[in-house]
Order: sequence, then structure tokens, then C-alpha cells
Amino acid sequence: MENEIQEKILETLNQLRPYINSEGGDIEFIRYEDDYVYVKLYGACANCGFKDYTLQDNIYEALKEDIPTLKGVINVEL
Repeated sequence: MENEIQEKILETLNQLRPYINSEGGDIEFIRYEDDYVYVKLYGACANCGFKDYTLQDNIYEALKEDIPTLKGVINVEL
């Protein structure tokens, strides 16, 4: 089950990647744990004032369609 969820996450992030790249950024999947997806934003997206909007309204909503139990998306500052 965990592998299926991770595959769905990667598939969705890959579909969103061109949009993120077009804004000068990128996204990396870090892990899925306790119904949260952890990602790392890069480039222009890492310091963008709309970062929270991108995470919650775009990435979270897209992932929630395939993973109904998802509680949130968290940007990991490494």
C-alpha cells in the first residue's frame, strides 16, 4: 500500500513539475509519513512569497484527489 501511495505522489508531482519549472523552481519528493507528504522546493519557489499557496492550494489539492487520507504537504528546509 505504501509503495502505491508513493507512486501516486511521484506521478502527481511529475505532472505538476512543468508548471513549477516554468516559474523558475523545482520540487523533490522527500517522504510520505503519517499521512503527510514532505517535499523540498528549489530555485525561485524556495523563497517565493506564494510558496504556501503553491503547497496548499496546488500541490495538496492535486495529491488529495488520489490520496483522500492526506492531511497536508510540508516543505522541508534542508
